Amino acid sequence: MRGGVSSPDYNQPMLKPTDLILVCLLPSPRDLEIARLLGWYRIPLRSAPKVVSVDYLAFYQPAAFGERGGQIEYVAQVNGHELTTRSELLKDESDHPRAKEEYFKIQLGGLEKLKEPIKTDKWKRLTFLYSTGEYLLNAKTLNDLVVAGEERNLLWRSLRERAENEQLYKTDLPEADIPPEILAALLGIKDLTGEYS
Repeated sequence: MRGGVSSPDYNQPMLKPTDLILVCLLPSPRDLEIARLLGWYRIPLRSAPKVVSVDYLAFYQPAAFGERGGQIEYVAQVNGHELTTRSELLKDESDHPRAKEEYFKIQLGGLEKLKEPIKTDKWKRLTFLYSTGEYLLNAKTLNDLVVAGEERNLLWRSLRERAENEQLYKTDLPEADIPPEILAALLGIKDLTGEYS
């Protein structure tokens, strides 16, 4: 399901204990609606974490959410990501000072509401935090998401492997607009206007 929210019975998300989680700031209720309805989340490239190839995003809601602020209520499965500009993402903000800056567009599955929100205790500010499915499913507070000790080394190893695997599939070929006539010649198509029978 793209966009939308899971059923009102709020079953736990389909997380596996080994899933890589990126806890990220959801700046405003509008951003929650974009994730819910359009199925994406944006991260400015200049302030992005080193690895965005994770299994799930967990959304931290700040004070802008009023009484629903200071907690994580929703997670979403990550379906992929691409690099684009802010103006491509938010076409109604083409005159924004950062309109030409590059952003990661993280494609999401449907939002899944946690059975119980994960509250902040002493944390007041958060941008990004890596965790695991196991920690997320057992967390009561944001502090419970912090991976420590040997598990932290395993988390970083997994993130490093994910980043290396992602690079294996990248190409350095530029995008090109090839005129239809040249593309037809390259593919050996003789008649562009012909009908298929």
